[in-house]
Amino acid sequence: MKNEGIEGTERFVSPDKGRGLQALGHFAVGELVFACPSYSSVLTVNERGAHCDLCFTRREDLFKCGKCKQAFYCNVDCQRGDWSMHKLECVAMCAYGDNWCPSETVRLVARIIMKQRVTTERTPSERLLLLSEFEAHLDKMDSEKDELNQTDIAALHHFYSKHISNLPDEQALTELFAQVNCNGFTIEDEELSHLGSAVFPDVALMNHSCSPNVIVTYKGTVAEVRAVQEINPGDEILNSYIDLLYPTEDRKERLLDSYFFTCQCTECTSKSKDKEKMEILKLSSPSEPEEIQSMVYYAKNVIEEFRRAKHYKTPSELLEMCELSQEKMGTIFADTNVYMLHMMYQAMGVCLYMQDWDGAMSYGEKIIQPYSVHYPAYSLNVASMYLKLGRLYLGLEKKTPGVKALKKAVAIMEVAHGKDHHYVAEVKREIEEQK
Repeated sequence: MKNEGIEGTERFVSPDKGRGLQALGHFAVGELVFACPSYSSVLTVNERGAHCDLCFTRREDLFKCGKCKQAFYCNVDCQRGDWSMHKLECVAMCAYGDNWCPSETVRLVARIIMKQRVTTERTPSERLLLLSEFEAHLDKMDSEKDELNQTDIAALHHFYSKHISNLPDEQALTELFAQVNCNGFTIEDEELSHLGSAVFPDVALMNHSCSPNVIVTYKGTVAEVRAVQEINPGDEILNSYIDLLYPTEDRKERLLDSYFFTCQCTECTSKSKDKEKMEILKLSSPSEPEEIQSMVYYAKNVIEEFRRAKHYKTPSELLEMCELSQEKMGTIFADTNVYMLHMMYQAMGVCLYMQDWDGAMSYGEKIIQPYSVHYPAYSLNVASMYLKLGRLYLGLEKKTPGVKALKKAVAIMEVAHGKDHHYVAEVKREIEEQK
């Protein structure tokens, strides 16, 4: 297709940020700015059998690929639509059996390589930005990132070299993996559970802000960008690249580490929410600055330690880790402090996994109010927490608070996902069933 652009927007050079996306028209809160189909996408292995491998539709009556028995589809049309991409995995999965284990990034890059070979024109995902224009930031990568890149390249060769003839050379692969790591998206469901990975070139054109005026949600493998603040002609359209719960210093650190820039948005320069996010207990004998700093250091370490521990500790050990860290942090931090909330959220996740519904509900009740304060309006994190809480209440036969929580989730989702989204319809059905 020729470059037709996206109605109501234009690519432009953003001051201090490089290329970006600018509004030509007015967009009201909740209005769709644009939709972008994925250039390439891959369903996460854990969701196979629950979602269609092509369109990511969630349904129970999927049928499996007759050869590998590991890919699932809505119907013959979806299977045919995915075959040009699935066939290289299908043959490899049959050959490797249980030893088939490339990472999601490796699987996505393999699909991109295959698509690039058969694509000669600009795709509907690249109306404003070509995938080949993605920034790789190779000059800014440290030895750790370079090592991870090399591991992915080795895995690509190991699992795919027999099935993709003439893989790109080392330099081209290094650049492609770096481009995908810096510009790729994770597709999530209404509760923010991970469904897969994808590249959306036009969505990647948007620059970051910690006070974004748009939000990205997904309808299958199509990204939808909606206004969460009023946008006027001439305004830059800004998305958030990261979880916005944390204080300025943490956000800047994360952005520099993952995306190689120092954020100068209004939220980062004003630090307006930092005091609330770092709430300290009001004690008769106030904590010393050194004690607070020491606890922040502990909190960051325990968050990282927990992330690693998920791979080898049992659920009960993980829950104990959450409880002990909250006990220690709770001597200085208020319950509304974001580091406390982080560990509460992890504990809630473990409780849900262990089917300890009362424990999960108890954590959810502590989290929801501070989340509503710390996150921007129409946050998916707040909506998903109301959703989880509402479903927990209903499961525990607490109808009134259940319906109330689901209605609060719907109010956010109608703006973030759009009133016609199937997730919104599903939650409204759950509310109706309680009448």
